[in-house]
Amino acid sequence: MFELKPDFEEVLNRYEAWWSCAVVDRALVSISFPLPKVNRRTLPRKEYATIRDRWMDAGYIAAAAEVNLRNRAHLADSLPVAWPNLGPEVFSAFYGCEMEYRETTAWSKPNLTDWSKESVDRIQLDTDSFYFQKLLEITDALIEVGTDTFIVGYTDLHVGGDAIAAFRDPEQLLIDTIEHPYEIQSLCERVTNDFLQVYDIFHEKLTAAGMPSTSWCPATCKGKYHIPSNDFSCMISDRTFEELFIPGIIRECQHMDRCIYHLDGPQALRYLDRLLEIPEIHAIQWVPGSGQEYWANWIEVYQRIQSKKKALQILSIPAEDLNLLFDVLQPEGVWLSHISGISNQQEATAVLGKIAQWTKRQA
Repeated sequence: MFELKPDFEEVLNRYEAWWSCAVVDRALVSISFPLPKVNRRTLPRKEYATIRDRWMDAGYIAAAAEVNLRNRAHLADSLPVAWPNLGPEVFSAFYGCEMEYRETTAWSKPNLTDWSKESVDRIQLDTDSFYFQKLLEITDALIEVGTDTFIVGYTDLHVGGDAIAAFRDPEQLLIDTIEHPYEIQSLCERVTNDFLQVYDIFHEKLTAAGMPSTSWCPATCKGKYHIPSNDFSCMISDRTFEELFIPGIIRECQHMDRCIYHLDGPQALRYLDRLLEIPEIHAIQWVPGSGQEYWANWIEVYQRIQSKKKALQILSIPAEDLNLLFDVLQPEGVWLSHISGISNQQEATAVLGKIAQWTKRQA
């Protein structure tokens, strides 16, 4: 089906089992590493007047994506995915926020000055906006290059509290949760409605091109896949999160077939049990934060997730730690999305053999 992933259908079945905390033949594991230098293609080179110009060059983005994907091995359940990226706050740009670009990141400028009816009414989704149309252009360019070669996903969409924090500015929104909770609640409901429309536009385009559903977190499923999140939740009370933002998260998830919640940072960990109660959240991506990434520090978190029969993603684990992993977790519902210490096919085969034995041992 895809030149860079000829066994995609087999891999898709493993993802389907993973979502249900089951296994086909072994636990889900993605293994990817750079090819030897002699086998790598050269990235296209192009000069730009500004960094922003480079971010907006759909043709260059597609050409570079193909080269980068061809320069890596995509073994086991690793998926060769490219997705259009104009920054994590681009969803807010659909409502008039202007974007600032740097070498590797981007952010939006607030555009909601107050909570007057006139100001709020100006916050309207515009699918004809520059950034929305640019994302469609980049998506089309990736599809043109990637068809039958690699998988194209949809962009990173931050909805709910994160979108409104971008409209308003996070510090100001903290005050607003006390002074304007009903206005926030109303706007969040409208933004969630808009998101469902936006999601379907990209999903239908990609599906028509023969692409499975995926995005920046390269899992997949048979149907609609989504990565709900609310990074703003780190700064608010449990009650505020529950009353203002949980309803929108549930509606996002109910629109999908499979969801993995992006739980980012120690201050967000207090919401884990609440999120595990939501039937439409099938998996958790736990991101501990800078300097706290070592997986074994969070074994108790992974065990809590497994105890609720939810799937989980372990972002990175050293190959030498696998025996410890085998002792503390069950293979059902575990996705090892990166194993460090693998640089060639022989090492990958040895690791896959160990993981297969773990799976059989637990059967």
